[in-house]
Amino acid sequence: MVRHKVLMLAAENGRFAGAKVGGVGDVIRDLPPVLNEAGCDVMVAMPSYGFLARLPQLEAVATLKVMFGGIVKSVELLRLVDSAHPEQVYIFHHPDFAPQGERVYCDDSNDRPFATDANKFALFCASVATALLTDVLAMPSVIHCHDWHTGFLPMLTRRCADYARLAPIKIVYTIHNLAMQGVRPLTSDPSSLHAWFPNLSGELSDIYDPDYRNCVNPMRAAIRLADVVHTVSPTYASEILQPSDTEQGVFGGERLQADLQEKADRNALFGILNGCNYPAKSPRKPSKKTVVATALAAVEKWMGASVQLSSTHYLADRRLLTWAEKAKGITVTSVGRITEQKVRLLFSPAPNGKIALANMLDSLGKDGVFIMLGSGAAHYEAALTKLAGQYANFIFLNGYEETLSELLYHYGDLFLMPSSFEPCGISQLLAMRAGQPCLVSSVGGLKDTVTHHANGFVFDGANDAERVVNMQRCFDDALALYHKQPEAYKKISVQAKSTRFTWAESAKEYIAKLYG
Repeated sequence: MVRHKVLMLAAENGRFAGAKVGGVGDVIRDLPPVLNEAGCDVMVAMPSYGFLARLPQLEAVATLKVMFGGIVKSVELLRLVDSAHPEQVYIFHHPDFAPQGERVYCDDSNDRPFATDANKFALFCASVATALLTDVLAMPSVIHCHDWHTGFLPMLTRRCADYARLAPIKIVYTIHNLAMQGVRPLTSDPSSLHAWFPNLSGELSDIYDPDYRNCVNPMRAAIRLADVVHTVSPTYASEILQPSDTEQGVFGGERLQADLQEKADRNALFGILNGCNYPAKSPRKPSKKTVVATALAAVEKWMGASVQLSSTHYLADRRLLTWAEKAKGITVTSVGRITEQKVRLLFSPAPNGKIALANMLDSLGKDGVFIMLGSGAAHYEAALTKLAGQYANFIFLNGYEETLSELLYHYGDLFLMPSSFEPCGISQLLAMRAGQPCLVSSVGGLKDTVTHHANGFVFDGANDAERVVNMQRCFDDALALYHKQPEAYKKISVQAKSTRFTWAESAKEYIAKLYG
């Protein structure tokens, strides 16, 4: 069997504290060791963001002279030496990788979206290309790029004469979030294609944005220039071939469906479901007392982070104390980012004029409770705080705490995840692993992992109006089953816990479909 030498480029890695923001961090943490076991030699490359350069067990490899923006920058290449992990991790370190403090992603004004991050990741990709060109990094048989942050690497290897020696290396590109494309101007801006790479040559139309021809689109560039494109679930791979219609709640190709269809026509677009790690022994279900105590401690910590008392945290504290004294009823949970993708349907209007979430809280009644853990868009956080003030059965925990999230996965009776789109989803896998059935929309990875009335509850619809009605019907169905047919509900819970989506199976598909 051919032993593939794979170089992975990514912005995140959940193996390191502070280096994970979303699902890509889980993949880069969990997949490389499994690929190594399956017969690949994996290297992982990422920027330092400042703080990763202080990791223990780092050794200096070289100082790279990287041509970027018309000047030479000295970028340190560091290697993590850890015998417990077979994959090699390379950290690229330069002050420009921490332009707004030591964080993975930066914030920019609305008139210059992605400007700071694009500068940072363009330099990172140029640094990786330089390390390969100078043989400081071993030449791989496959370069595996993840999301738009790494889309500059295919531009350099396939469209810049300076890196022509790297052009034959196979490129695999994984889409984790198609909506985020990193679009920047071609010229006339310090954060622009010409400012970074003035030596790009040849046919460049395939790296331009399809609608804004004076802009570069690194997501589109990677799709066009990669040999193989991969999404993190089979259903999402088919959904992105359709145009998006946000008014109807349809999230498809995000203006890139023609490029993706071209890849599909050449049998170069694959959907492979992300995996999940399963412990040999599942933790016991925590007590309500433990959940309440952990949640109260988290809320107190969040309160202490600000001089002014947040009404959101105050309400959460009051609601938790009240819930602690209540008799056991059904506990509905949600853990995740508070974004348009995740909560759009919950705030969509129902036929009676109320928003969907208000109707669901009405159905839940005074004996049940809905606990939502997460943070994100300010306007949604404010709306959730308002609901928490109106409904005694709604506890909004506005933050994130790893231990608390694990407790909620194991304590809850029904996990709510009505995403408008979901490339794969990790929260539903973690809830199912803990034996908590999920109520999900029939999109992307949710459709591929949850089966209605087998290991969870699933609703669909042609538009948001239909989905809201069907979501309420599905929610009422789940509540009725829980209260009136507890044995049937328990069977669904047991099936959810026994369902398996392993990284070992996913790795086999990676090797056969992407790297071969």
